Amino acid sequence: MDSGLSKQRIQFVKGIGPLRAGLLSRIGINTIKDALYYLPFRYEDRSSLKKICEIGVEGIETVKGKIISADIRRLRGRKSNIFELTVNDGTGILKCKWFNQPFMKKNFRTGQEVVLSGTVRRNAYPGGGLEIDNPEYEFLTEDRDSLIHMNRVVPVYRVTEGISQKQFRKIMFGIVDSHSDKFPDTIPPDIIERNNLPALDHSIRQVHFPEDNLNTDLFNKGISPYHKRLSFDELFMFELGLAVLKRNKNHDKGIAFNCPGNMQKGLLNILPFALTGAQKRVLADIIRDMQRPYPMHRLIQGDVGCGKTVIALLAMLNAVECGYQAALMAPTEILAEQHYINIHRMVEHLGLKLKLLTGSSKNRYPDNIASGEIDIIIGTHALIQEGVMFRNLGLAVIDEQHKFGVMQRTLLRKKGRNPDVLVMTATPIPRSLALTLYGDLDCSVIDEMPTGRKQIITRLFSSSQKPEIYGLLNDEIRKGKQAYVVYPAIEDSEKASLKSAIQGKEAFVKLFPEFRIGLLHGRMNTDERENIMASFKDRKIDILVCTTVIEVGVDVPDATVMLIIHAERFGLAQLHQLRGRVGRAADKSYCLLIAYEPLNEDAKQRLDIMVSSCDGFGIAEKDLAIRGPGEFLGIKQAGMPDLRIADLIRDLGILEAARTEAFNLIDRSPELKEFPSLKESLEVFWKGRVDLFITG
Repeated sequence: MDSGLSKQRIQFVKGIGPLRAGLLSRIGINTIKDALYYLPFRYEDRSSLKKICEIGVEGIETVKGKIISADIRRLRGRKSNIFELTVNDGTGILKCKWFNQPFMKKNFRTGQEVVLSGTVRRNAYPGGGLEIDNPEYEFLTEDRDSLIHMNRVVPVYRVTEGISQKQFRKIMFGIVDSHSDKFPDTIPPDIIERNNLPALDHSIRQVHFPEDNLNTDLFNKGISPYHKRLSFDELFMFELGLAVLKRNKNHDKGIAFNCPGNMQKGLLNILPFALTGAQKRVLADIIRDMQRPYPMHRLIQGDVGCGKTVIALLAMLNAVECGYQAALMAPTEILAEQHYINIHRMVEHLGLKLKLLTGSSKNRYPDNIASGEIDIIIGTHALIQEGVMFRNLGLAVIDEQHKFGVMQRTLLRKKGRNPDVLVMTATPIPRSLALTLYGDLDCSVIDEMPTGRKQIITRLFSSSQKPEIYGLLNDEIRKGKQAYVVYPAIEDSEKASLKSAIQGKEAFVKLFPEFRIGLLHGRMNTDERENIMASFKDRKIDILVCTTVIEVGVDVPDATVMLIIHAERFGLAQLHQLRGRVGRAADKSYCLLIAYEPLNEDAKQRLDIMVSSCDGFGIAEKDLAIRGPGEFLGIKQAGMPDLRIADLIRDLGILEAARTEAFNLIDRSPELKEFPSLKESLEVFWKGRVDLFITG
């Protein structure tokens, strides 16, 4: 069972106390367990320090020397200064520099022995010696703790102000030494053996204070056998929770939707296009799920423009025809409004009643939803507020946008009696994220684009190349085509120095006085936005200047140009979404990106990927690699446990193995009755998010 380390407060550990405990809480260390799982972010091999005469240039080196001077030097003609430290180890001299940090001088005195680590460079002036800018440093003392900091592979942690690297390492050494063998290993031994994983207590010791004969490079990459063990544990607990959730859902009593499908046929008859083979296949998956007497939990994945929304609408019509209500939840008011506008147009001939419910709605708790008068309810998180009541919610559709987690899906489900759940993703999700974010769902992929679609030509321009862009715009519009011009802000902002949509519209009116220019942004009310979008779709507007409100939900076949201003300010997924607004017919289409200098490396990488690829899944993988899972998701996943150790890119193989083991174990032991300590650990891991095991 749990040894209590997850509850034992860090302040009661020897040498910490309430003051340091407060500092440690800033970096998420509140208990002994938190400390044991707070891993170093890199390792330095100090088992054999180099002499200064042996170190190379441009590499990270660690040396030991005696301080021979510590001075502040002012830069000529500037207000800047440099604190300069000079050390000598008997074989050579090394200078260390800290820019505009004169307070550093009080930390050093001549004669002290110090260990310094950083990237070595050669001074550019003739005869210049070796230097390190902003090195990490530690002073050598005669106490026994020097064995922690020297003559071994040394862990380097991310610390907080008020605790030095050396103090933190000493604290960690004490905790690991005293408590690593007290943490229970709750994963069944056969799983550990089958995956060739080392023991938990040994792994915890090694990731903090590795033995000298181990490969430091593997540790720095986070792929040592001991890192793999801790990553496996975390991913196994994550997937085990998803396996329990999925099994619970599959054993709930649900609604069997068995209707003739007349409403679906009515919609299909008026659509100006035929469903693709992939859309038909995914719709068949959904209808089959809906006919079963237990709740559907399905994810629809697909690239921009593949037609996910129409499939979701056909599923909603299936529920409504069978006498139930359907709800669609989107992460923002603008997206909810666009879904409402588009769906309202498509189903108004069927005599259905729709309702839009957002945080801005005047009546936040409408009676006509509770009475059953409304057939389809479209809204934001306002749908899951406590006071919102449904009469008979049969299908909940969630436009995921990476913004909703397990908890929000659960809250929406609770608005009905085990309704079916359909999740849509507007951005294709890399496999590693799909297995975590949606591991409790069945997955369908729309992997085919509508017939006749041509690949969108994507080109990158600098601000000096605007005449070429305007020429292309002029040519397309004179052919009877339309264009979007997207800005990242509504009004001018001196701080952000972004081109604004409002000012942009005025500029385009002057540039193209013979064309009809429209403006669309998020501060307009719903009626205004609907009128502008209708005018654009009806070809009463030639150029629509807008913000990212048109990122999803708009289908204008005659729009063949997407011009994105300040493209360097947009994320990769957002750029791909915007590009998907054009190319919706058989005509050649263009996505034109204007980027403004200076560009950082991430921006260059994003824009290069956009120009070279139109594959949404490939772009999503690259986006995940650039930004990392946390930023890729946009916001912290409510209802999803934190992954403190595992890396979804690096550890995909471990994730898949952990998932297989977790789901197999729940198949064998649904309630984990034979594994009480594992069950307790699992409930602690998911605590406060969802109830995995319902009792009573």
